[in-house]
Amino acid sequence: MEEIPPAKEKRSLTILALLYLALFLTILWLAYTDQLPAFLGDIPAHDKIAHVVLYAVAAYLGHRICRYHRFSLAGRQIPTFPALFTLFTVSEELGQFLAPSRSLDAIDLVASFAGIVLGWWLAERNRKSEA
Repeated sequence: MEEIPPAKEKRSLTILALLYLALFLTILWLAYTDQLPAFLGDIPAHDKIAHVVLYAVAAYLGHRICRYHRFSLAGRQIPTFPALFTLFTVSEELGQFLAPSRSLDAIDLVASFAGIVLGWWLAERNRKSEA
């Protein structure tokens, strides 16, 4: 199997992350404007599954784009992108309290956190396989 040059891989990953950001923001906008497709309501736990998948992919791509960067807090190494994305997630979920078409849901928050942890873990696993 032919190895992809690092510059080309980084460029491809950046393009993929930007496309995913556009998708993520579109889904967020559709949710806030109550325009998500009606058929999703026919799928049991669709919103919980979506939270895990959407947040896992975002955390995976973000952690890789940030080159697995970490910062030190109270003697522990904290992954930068997952930490910042967690703060965004909490803010976004709390903001739903103010949106007429949305509702604050602790289980959604747990599903989002699970997705962030899964995405971080997959990115770390990918990093170890690259080494």
